[in-house]
Amino acid sequence: MKQRAHPPRTAWALLETGSAAPPADSWALFLDVDGTLIEIAEAPDAVHVDEGVGSLLARLSESLDGALALASGRSLDVLDRFFAPLALPAAGLHGLERRSAAGEVSRSDGSAALEPARRDLERFVDEHPGTLLEDKSVTLALHYRRAADAEAPAREAMEHARAELGSGYRVQEGKMVLELKPHRPNKRTVVEDFMAEAPFRGRVPVFVGDDITDEEGFEAAQRAGGAAIVVGLESDGRRESVARHGLGGVRELHRWLEALRERLAGP
Repeated sequence: MKQRAHPPRTAWALLETGSAAPPADSWALFLDVDGTLIEIAEAPDAVHVDEGVGSLLARLSESLDGALALASGRSLDVLDRFFAPLALPAAGLHGLERRSAAGEVSRSDGSAALEPARRDLERFVDEHPGTLLEDKSVTLALHYRRAADAEAPAREAMEHARAELGSGYRVQEGKMVLELKPHRPNKRTVVEDFMAEAPFRGRVPVFVGDDITDEEGFEAAQRAGGAAIVVGLESDGRRESVARHGLGGVRELHRWLEALRERLAGP
């Protein structure tokens, strides 16, 4: 059953002395990347990763005994390039790729099944200047950030592609992007899978994200007795999320993570 949307409270309350939240040293931290750890850019390959973010993540991971994972629509290869030399536990492509804390990598193989959709969407992009098809092999993301007037035909094209593939696929909405992907895995199963293994097992999940794609992760964390933090909720025109806590944007999240690291470090 889907959780009801709440006006989010500030996530700073989770760090306050005397907070009812579980102590921070018991958390398992899950972090989305685009729009959360880094600002969204006009094109997927135009993002900028702030210097020092990788170092901050490394220190947080150490303070949490390794219970920090990335949960992103990006591939593992791209995540590793963003935060090199760091190679954190991570779920890429919404969980279709996953690296455990032990360093074991698993990948789904569904590229061939998408070939008809790939051809149709490449044709769509040729016919609609400003749109962009991001081919992630096992998912296809159609971006219309540079062609806002193409949203309606983009939705129609993606729904047609999904219908051709059958019930095992869905169109995942994001910020000016539509992604064709299998129903499972998703960010809910990402949280569940990590929480079933060390060093996450027995901890309290805290999921931080910014987009509609993160709502399933928010639900999973809160249902497990943890917390969910939505970043920049109102800046993208949305007014509701199932996440019960929020932060204003990427920069504020960086400050919050630094404060969390200081709290974990102790006096």
